[in-house]
Amino acid sequence: MERHITLSDTLALAIGAGILGTGGGGNTYVGRIWLERELRRFGRPCRVIEADDVDDDAYVCAIGTMGAPTVGNEKLYNGDEFIWAMRALETHIEAPIEAALIGEIGGANALKPLICGLQMNLPVVDGDGMGRAFPELQMDTFSISGLPLTPMGLADNHGNVVIFHQVDTPLRVEQYARNLTIEMGGSAALAMPLMRGREMKAAIIRGTLSLAQRLGSAVLAARRSDAEPSDVVAELGHGRVLFRGKIADVERRTVQGFARGRLKLVAFGNPADTMEIVFQNENLVAWRSGEIVCTVPDLICILALEDGEPIGTEMLRYGLQVAVIGLPAPRELKTPAALAVVGPRAFGYDVEFQPLPGSLL
Repeated sequence: MERHITLSDTLALAIGAGILGTGGGGNTYVGRIWLERELRRFGRPCRVIEADDVDDDAYVCAIGTMGAPTVGNEKLYNGDEFIWAMRALETHIEAPIEAALIGEIGGANALKPLICGLQMNLPVVDGDGMGRAFPELQMDTFSISGLPLTPMGLADNHGNVVIFHQVDTPLRVEQYARNLTIEMGGSAALAMPLMRGREMKAAIIRGTLSLAQRLGSAVLAARRSDAEPSDVVAELGHGRVLFRGKIADVERRTVQGFARGRLKLVAFGNPADTMEIVFQNENLVAWRSGEIVCTVPDLICILALEDGEPIGTEMLRYGLQVAVIGLPAPRELKTPAALAVVGPRAFGYDVEFQPLPGSLL
């Protein structure tokens, strides 16, 4: 069943996508302004469909951007990169792409498929391959289920498009594409993975676009009623508030195409009660007074305490008063096969994943 995303939906959608981004996925303010521009330019809403509405034999492809959030904040796009990447793939396979997918529901990458859908007059499927944001290409349910990530397209703002026809492993796709993205200026449009409808239906995490919109709407409602937004988000996402306090220190650097770093928070009225969070584009592991309280793939979300606005890792700074929320990952990310790719050890942290109870969806 088809529904529509209109101008009145963009703010809630951006807030919810920012929450699910766990610090990464690109700046949602920039993404929202771009989406609103395209909605006005084309004068029609973005069409959203369910996974089961796609024909089994139809080609579908995810769209987004690759690179460090710190670069994406400053480097402007030409505006046609998504079209260039998708059209190049269509030429390569000699067939049309019939729907756009969301590669990751977190951050601006949740909004960019809607932009592409408007530009190419394609419907967008309600769901994604991560249920959040992750920093590397192989960290999605499509790859984890065994689907190849090639052929894929990568386009820069000068109109240069590269097609990866065949690469032997998803990890090598990430390595090659990351290096090329750095050469393209640190941020590029990405079209992948390309798949048939039946493959998408077997691997996608369903309903995450709708979830992002519900989360954002809940934050807006909390603002109007003077409720605590972090409590509302935690309840809706079946999670809990892990910490409230002030950011006391931030270490952040752009390395190998990622924004990497660590931040320290101090609880209000109790300087001995602290939290440390490490991130690689997205927040990965949180310690409270030296004890691990949340790790990937569960979501560690940082919200401004006053209004519930999600704060990306590129926007963290000393003095911000925030709430840290832990949300349980979708069940698709908690299988042994998934944890080998998106668990804490996949990021170099020798700790066990202790899942928060429940599931995000």
